Amino acid sequence: MDFDFTPLLNDPAAWAALVSLVVMEIVLGIDNLIFISILTNKLPEEQRAKARNIGIGLALVMRLLLLFTITWIVGLVQPVIDLGITGPPGEHGEPTFETSFSWRDLILIAGGLFLVWKATSEIHHTMDPGTDHKADAPIAGRAALNFGAAIFQIIILDLVFSIDSILTAVGMTDHLVIMFIAVISAVTVMLLAAGPLSRFINANPTVVMLALGFLLMIGMVLIADGFGIHVPKGYIYAAMAFSAFVEFLNLVSRKRKDKKPAAEPPVH
Repeated sequence: MDFDFTPLLNDPAAWAALVSLVVMEIVLGIDNLIFISILTNKLPEEQRAKARNIGIGLALVMRLLLLFTITWIVGLVQPVIDLGITGPPGEHGEPTFETSFSWRDLILIAGGLFLVWKATSEIHHTMDPGTDHKADAPIAGRAALNFGAAIFQIIILDLVFSIDSILTAVGMTDHLVIMFIAVISAVTVMLLAAGPLSRFINANPTVVMLALGFLLMIGMVLIADGFGIHVPKGYIYAAMAFSAFVEFLNLVSRKRKDKKPAAEPPVH
């Protein structure tokens, strides 16, 4: 690994790697941003922007720190636990799942379980809002607890997504300068999109449920990845894009219906 601007000045392949990595990092950052948006929307309105900025800022700091420890990050893929069990051979002869786990696998499994738990509990609270908190709890106490809890949960998922993001960058290029530019660009896009995305999700309750479904799916994919079952991310994001497009059509349809008169005048 090197931190040298020369490849960007002289090598077109380095520019292609940079563009590809920026796009990939932005796509990977969508998962992180959806989680931050849903979580901060549960806070009082005056605290939401602060929590979003802290969460995204922590995501940037973690990614940059991990880039400085790139040798350690690469070592996370070395097995540390081996249960000696493999699944039946798949289509190409490789085992369908593995029980040889690296630190990366364990982190992905733990993060996936946390994401599945969080998405499931949020879906439950969305369908039954009365279970969010005790009715007799003081408002100020709830707000302070929620803010601290939100930041803590954002930190946990930032760590999981940051490690996945950096390992993806390592697999695409050997130049640290390209990784730094890609990471900073992706987090900048997250920062600019956080406010509008949060307001859009908050204004459309059906979008909240769709986003929670995305988080549930992402959590299951992280768990599967930790067990050596690699689901192509292109399939995942294609499914998410298609679902979002269908929901967009539903939103347009509902808005057009709302513009029509509540009742048509009787025909004589």
